[in-house]
Amino acid sequence: MSLIENSLEKLRRAASSSKPAGIAAVREPVAVLREPAAAPQPHYVHRRTSIDLAGLRADGYLPDASEERRFADWCHRVKRPIIHRALATGSTDDARLILLTSALPGDGKSFVTLNLALSMARERDISVLLVDGDLPKARISRLLGIEHEPGLLNALRDEQLDVESLVHDTDVSGLEILSAGSPPEGAAELVASARMREIAARLSSRNPRRLIVFDSAPVLVSSEARALVAIPGQIVLVARAGHTPRQAVVDALTHIDKGKLRGIVLNDGYVTGDPGYYGYYDYAESTQPREPRKG
Repeated sequence: MSLIENSLEKLRRAASSSKPAGIAAVREPVAVLREPAAAPQPHYVHRRTSIDLAGLRADGYLPDASEERRFADWCHRVKRPIIHRALATGSTDDARLILLTSALPGDGKSFVTLNLALSMARERDISVLLVDGDLPKARISRLLGIEHEPGLLNALRDEQLDVESLVHDTDVSGLEILSAGSPPEGAAELVASARMREIAARLSSRNPRRLIVFDSAPVLVSSEARALVAIPGQIVLVARAGHTPRQAVVDALTHIDKGKLRGIVLNDGYVTGDPGYYGYYDYAESTQPREPRKG
């Protein structure tokens, strides 16, 4: 056999022993693209705080035992439309951010905020995070004994600090709290910053059934409050009969987006009608008995 024939014979044998290109291509490993797994939420062991309900009642921040039933009915009337809007299909996340403020000091805002948060926490299908956003006074923090604990201001200053790690669990089922933190210097600029919106989003993203209730300083005397009212999706204004000038209420409303305003609570006064229910003006009629005169 010639050299050329030998070479052709080797080529034929090599071709017959090799696999068809099509089969080889099918059997090549195929890379499978997968969506990256969502990062798991970090697990926090929250601090735990006991709430002295008897002490709060003695200091006038909870209603007298004789008024509890009627007061519970009033709270139900106030909270029901707020909860409904917060959890309604299609609602934005900021609808679960709820802020209570007043025009002036002494209108009973902290009393209303605390009681409304406690009432909401009794609901079976939601939890409540009560945030002390009254940064100059930190009244809620003092009432609950956490005024020296790090809180909102600390998270605003330190962008590496996860605000969720500062939340306190309580011995009241369904209720968590976040202190005002310290120090208060420069608080207005911190509240007006993008960091404040990041913190609000972080708190609401933790649990889609969590409502975040802010106790804010009065809007007519606090630049922090005027910055904070831009954050939530729902706002309630607190006024006091015989104490808050009508013009002060009108002026306070100029600082509030009317699309966010859910109603006006009138403290410490009776109005015509059945004197058995606390007042709540949701652009409708209301009736009201007295409330303890607390700020």
